[in-house]
Amino acid sequence: MPLSEHEQRLLEQMERALYAEDPKFASALEGTGLRTYTRRRVYLAAAGFVAGIALLMGGMVAQLIWVSVVGFLVMLGCAVLAVTAWRRGPIGSHTGPRTASTPRRKAGVMDRMEQRWQRRRDEHDGL
Repeated sequence: MPLSEHEQRLLEQMERALYAEDPKFASALEGTGLRTYTRRRVYLAAAGFVAGIALLMGGMVAQLIWVSVVGFLVMLGCAVLAVTAWRRGPIGSHTGPRTASTPRRKAGVMDRMEQRWQRRRDEHDGL
């Protein structure tokens, strides 16, 4: 469930306060170790995918079906690993407190509908 606008502002204020009070501790909490781990995992999965393609093609050339099947399974496993690491990992996340100039991600259909509903409810409460 996404945070409301008020909750996002509070979180950003707390982040800024943490950076102002103890920048060393805040930088330790950024998760650079996790980011490098995730990036390395995606790169290894991509290399495994290429190796799976090589096994698949080698099995087809040598007419060994089992080698082709193993290559396909390696490709499939590495693709799943890369996608899950990419989605869960903080590769695309921001590394500091969000400022007003930082562009927000595009809101999806459900996010826009939820914002409209919230606006209507707020307008109805204000009447």
